[in-house]
Amino acid sequence: MPYDEGLARRMRAQLAPLPGLTEKKMFGGIAFLLRGNMACGIHGNDLIVRVGPQRYQAALAQAHARPFDMTGRPMSGWIAVQPPGYVADHDLNTWIGQAVAFAQSLPAK
Repeated sequence: MPYDEGLARRMRAQLAPLPGLTEKKMFGGIAFLLRGNMACGIHGNDLIVRVGPQRYQAALAQAHARPFDMTGRPMSGWIAVQPPGYVADHDLNTWIGQAVAFAQSLPAK
């Protein structure tokens, strides 16, 4: 499944200044890792955001968000955001900010 290259460019622009950033092909899309910890990515047209267990329910309550589930078993602490939930730069920045905060709270791998 191809992923949204326009979204990838927007994400790269925001994430590029962060130390320890790497990009990997994952889930048929791409994932962005900080210091070896997955933070966010793209699956198809969905923005994938790792918010962690403490922010999970609050994130799911946001418009256009749902559990990230590729196998019938949702990934704990991860959500998928449909395009209307990140089309505005402010919304994308907010989601990426949550992913970065969680990834940076983890020990480096």
